Amino acid sequence: MPFNDRDFLEIEYDTWDKEGDSLISTTSEQHAKDAGAYNKDIRYGPALVILGTHSIISGLDRELRKMELNSTKRFTFGPEDAFGVRQEDLVRVMPLSEFKARNINPYPGMHVDLEDAHAIVKSVNSGRVVVDLNHELAGHTVEYEVKVVRKLDKPEDKIAALGRTYAAEPTGISVSGSSATLEYGAKVSKNIDYFIGRANVIAASFSYIDGISKVNVKEEYEKAVEKTEEKEGKEEK
Repeated sequence: MPFNDRDFLEIEYDTWDKEGDSLISTTSEQHAKDAGAYNKDIRYGPALVILGTHSIISGLDRELRKMELNSTKRFTFGPEDAFGVRQEDLVRVMPLSEFKARNINPYPGMHVDLEDAHAIVKSVNSGRVVVDLNHELAGHTVEYEVKVVRKLDKPEDKIAALGRTYAAEPTGISVSGSSATLEYGAKVSKNIDYFIGRANVIAASFSYIDGISKVNVKEEYEKAVEKTEEKEGKEEK
């Protein structure tokens, strides 16, 4: 059965840059280690894809719709179906003072977020900074090996997948009618990344899960208690 717009799929994949024949992305921790591309800050495992939301390259979005559960296929995509054709007008020269005003000390290869786009610093000299707003794989041909491992139908499963994607997975989820309740227990670290991730989970639930029009959030906090024995030991010294 073909997949359609707004379907939630979990996929496993490896992606290679055909220009350099190198692995550039994978959901497999072992594949990343074997290729010398392991990153301890990346969460490996099946990735969430919501078809028709421009979250993946157009070629992959198109081909996934023709696949079946537990099937594995290999695709090669040219720039038009991948990360776009390089546009020279997206290479710009900016005054170094603009970076200094933002407390940024640019260097070649640095990734920076400008007001309207993400860019890569290409060079810094004579008070000028050359930045490239093209995607770093623009103009490249890429190859994917993809397996569709799961299609999510229940709203609870969709919310859980969004939580994993945004690093804010609830410890409890319940859905009743058009209302969803997300629970975050005391053991969930309530740092700035959590609050950003939680906001993204809520926004995506409204945007992509049909029927959800209200989200309640329940949070649990525990007061940090100093260990009595440690305190007494310090006082005795």
